[in-house]
Amino acid sequence: MRSVVVASNLKKNYNGFEAVRGVDFKIFQGQCFGILGPNGAGKTTIVAMIYCFHPLSGGDLQVLGRDVNLEPREIKARLGVVPQDNNLDQELTVRENLLIYASYYGIDKKVAKKRAEELLKFFGLLSKADQQVEQISGGMKRRLTIARGLIHTPEILILDEPTTGLDPQSRRLIWAHLRQLKKEGLTLVLTTHYMEEASQLCDDLIIMDR
Repeated sequence: MRSVVVASNLKKNYNGFEAVRGVDFKIFQGQCFGILGPNGAGKTTIVAMIYCFHPLSGGDLQVLGRDVNLEPREIKARLGVVPQDNNLDQELTVRENLLIYASYYGIDKKVAKKRAEELLKFFGLLSKADQQVEQISGGMKRRLTIARGLIHTPEILILDEPTTGLDPQSRRLIWAHLRQLKKEGLTLVLTTHYMEEASQLCDDLIIMDR
């Protein structure tokens, strides 16, 4: 299998606080890779370095064969990111959230519309497509956030605690969608503090603490 993320002695400091303390791992194409640990362990910091949001304090990090320090723009264009919070535009409709996000990547309107319809159908959101986001449930908002991260057909999808705060039924529905995405060949990087979630989804994982 081809490695798509390689971290060597990865470090991150915040004003003297050591958030990530020399971590090594590899993520391979087509797998679901988990980062498991309690709140404050450094999980979000690691994925933020992968998608080039936080600069490295030390070590080396290669994503899709590129150095995060030298080619962040090229890396970002090939990644999908699902943050912890549903930072959707509440006043726009479900469909509009996808189409506007597609425009950030310069996707042709016809292509974006077709892709949005496919994602809405995949995530069971077609019947809610014309409703404002503020009117749909928390589980649906989470599915929409994942759909938004897929609108530009990324090579890696990063999910930062994707089911935190959801009821068991919504959580299992999202698990089913993620399994299908992996089956289709998409590489997933998942942070979680749920051991059951890691056991259900992950092919490989690292455990972080302190």
